[in-house]
Amino acid sequence: MKTKTKVIITLILLLIIVGFFYYRYYFVFGEGTKAGTMNYFVKKGYVFKTYEGRLIQSGLRTQVTGGTIGSNEFIFSVTDEKVAKELSSNAGSFLELHYKEYLHTLPWRGVSVFVVDSVVSAKPLAPGM
Repeated sequence: MKTKTKVIITLILLLIIVGFFYYRYYFVFGEGTKAGTMNYFVKKGYVFKTYEGRLIQSGLRTQVTGGTIGSNEFIFSVTDEKVAKELSSNAGSFLELHYKEYLHTLPWRGVSVFVVDSVVSAKPLAPGM
């Protein structure tokens, strides 16, 4: 093979590998908002310290659980320090969070494919709730 052909094949293979890596780890598969009460938010990790949280969403009556009300958990990660501080200061509040969903996780992005990028609203819960 000529050197020019080898270079072109190498560049095409490199573009395919970069495209696959981008699609697998950086392509935003979905985004939206979730609302609920945050009951868990922590910074943890061995090498990469990431923020992880859980939002408890109000439950719905279902046929599977015999008509009882069950809660749904939204497990998420946070990469932005500013958003993490806002979440920490609103622990126990009713939150509406905007998130992006990726196809796979990265160690420095957290353990969840759902990454919260902003707090849409935060309302303190009424006493006794």
